[in-house]
Amino acid sequence: MLRHVWKCHNKLLLTTKKRHNTLINYNRQRPLQLYCRQKPSSKNMKTEHILIIRFSAIGDVAMTVPVVYSLAHQYPHLRITVLSRPYARCFFENLAPNVGFMAADIDYEYHGVTGLNNLYRRLIAKQFTAIADFHNVLRSNYLRMRFSLANYKVAHIDKHRDGKRALTRRDGKMLKQQPSQFHNYAEVLEKLGYPVRINFTSIFPITGGNLRLLGENYSEKKKFEKWIGVAPFAAHPGKIYPTEKMEKVVALLIKKHPSCRIFLFGGGKEENALMNSWAEKYPQVTNASFELASLEKEMILMSHLNVMISMDSANMHLAAICNTPVVSVWGATHPYAGFMGWNQRYDDTVQTDLPCRPCSIYGNRPCYRGDFACMNNITPETIVKHAEVYLQ
Repeated sequence: MLRHVWKCHNKLLLTTKKRHNTLINYNRQRPLQLYCRQKPSSKNMKTEHILIIRFSAIGDVAMTVPVVYSLAHQYPHLRITVLSRPYARCFFENLAPNVGFMAADIDYEYHGVTGLNNLYRRLIAKQFTAIADFHNVLRSNYLRMRFSLANYKVAHIDKHRDGKRALTRRDGKMLKQQPSQFHNYAEVLEKLGYPVRINFTSIFPITGGNLRLLGENYSEKKKFEKWIGVAPFAAHPGKIYPTEKMEKVVALLIKKHPSCRIFLFGGGKEENALMNSWAEKYPQVTNASFELASLEKEMILMSHLNVMISMDSANMHLAAICNTPVVSVWGATHPYAGFMGWNQRYDDTVQTDLPCRPCSIYGNRPCYRGDFACMNNITPETIVKHAEVYLQ
């Protein structure tokens, strides 16, 4: 249904433009004095208010944070509302005084065309002056179409699909750095008349989040302790380091730093079972995601880590916006696709050079070699060596 509505978009715009041109031709014949009006008073001028749309995924929404923060601080007169799924509220609610958050449950409350129409009616009551589509998918396209037809100023993200296809194709692969997602978001704002220079450190103060909110098990970090985060899972198999190898990483870290604490992040029911088994086996290990059961609390903990070891996953981005160093492990995907975490150093990426890499942007394609060499060729010792930079 959404695709059908979107196909009608150009026809509707064409009709609107024809009517607009007819009106212009008619008005050219009218006396000039009809247009000599007084300058509108400041009371009647509309407050600049931009809507930023990004529904998913968690990592991509987290990547909007440095851009939204920079926009808010460089344009303090501008009201900013971020429209996303409810989980993202903790990213933005304390980001800046002129940043607000609007939750939209697009799977249930605003599902389908009827739901999106209800959401649109809710949005127009906010009196936006510009619409920034940071997502560019069917749902956001439909909302953007409605705003466009109502003569709102709109712009959407360029995903640079041609460059990414060239990066991942089997034959004639072009291993070329694509624009980062941060650049792509900032480009949308520039189209709307708000060029930004991205300048961001953390969503928390320099001292990190308040550990007292996490309970007794996390209330104090002793001076001699090294706190290490490990996020061993990702949304797709092509981005997950073999779990038996990752357990060796954990064991090596404990051997080198017997007094360390290792916190595990992420995972569903099956993954939690595995992480709980590691926590039972190694006294230094805690399944933080299972115990904290809150994205906001997990990020408070992340802000106190010495280093996070993560896949190319949401936790890489969550740690990055907490100003935590990240050692990221890359398999089927590649940093050249533009999805590295904020301020992440290329030297902190762990990957193998293979002619087949990257074979996917999202890690959702099966390995056509059949041996998953991109991950299996990475040794646990290599990952630990990268992490040791931040554990000295």
